[in-house]
Amino acid sequence: MNSAAIDALPLLPFFLPASGGQRYCLLHLPPPGRSARGGIIYVHPFAEELNKSRHVAAAQARAFAALGYSVLQIDLFGCGDSSGDFGEARWDIWHNDLHLACAWLAQRVDGPLSVWGLRLGALLALDFASRAPLPLARLLLWQPETDGRRSIDRFLRLRLAASMLAGGTQEAPGHARAALAQGESVEVAGYLLAPELALAIDGVSAAALPPSVPIYWLDYQAPEQAGAPLPPLVRHWREQGAAVHVASFGDGPFWHSGELLACPQLLAATRTLCRDWLDEERTPP
Repeated sequence: MNSAAIDALPLLPFFLPASGGQRYCLLHLPPPGRSARGGIIYVHPFAEELNKSRHVAAAQARAFAALGYSVLQIDLFGCGDSSGDFGEARWDIWHNDLHLACAWLAQRVDGPLSVWGLRLGALLALDFASRAPLPLARLLLWQPETDGRRSIDRFLRLRLAASMLAGGTQEAPGHARAALAQGESVEVAGYLLAPELALAIDGVSAAALPPSVPIYWLDYQAPEQAGAPLPPLVRHWREQGAAVHVASFGDGPFWHSGELLACPQLLAATRTLCRDWLDEERTPP
């Protein structure tokens, strides 16, 4: 299917009623007249990375739809165009949103459900899969965050960097962490981070979430990193008997890039890595 045909695939934007308001969703559908082979739920990354990566996620969703999958992109509570402010977001609310998305898609699609996450969305997908109320076929993890505390620390460094660039009195390292520990929200790059959300993310580690379904893992490797060894977590999971398929891409870190990156290598690597299920013929009834 050529790019023009892929761009013309059916797309249904809608608001899904949910606790605390509604969630903005985009449903990418297979070509007209073709029944879906399964469903894929996309879990977006954290804070501004959501906006930086929308175009790449949409391109991949269209590619999945062209291969016969119904793909649901959902803005979690307090994110994007969904109800709530970011400062009101909570990890358990996001879990409930994914439960809602899976249940909604499962009612409309025959075939296996997969969850695909980017960055912190990949860690959320792993955490969700460990207690998912519906059976999942697989997880696709793009550049996954593997340690919640390190993820929050990296996010808080944006606040420290902004303080340094602004001049004047610089914020002391550890100040934001101390404020969160005292139950105070902190603002980072225009996002109000609640201590409840930070504490919940701090407590999530992929090492404590051994997968029970096949994992498809893609991460960015700069040219000088070519041939880098497998991530330690991947080796650990494989030693535990998990099926973990790994590939890399070289387009760049599009989730925080100052320019929009098209990421053709990532899309091609995803297609190749996932060929065992993307190329499967639909089992006849």
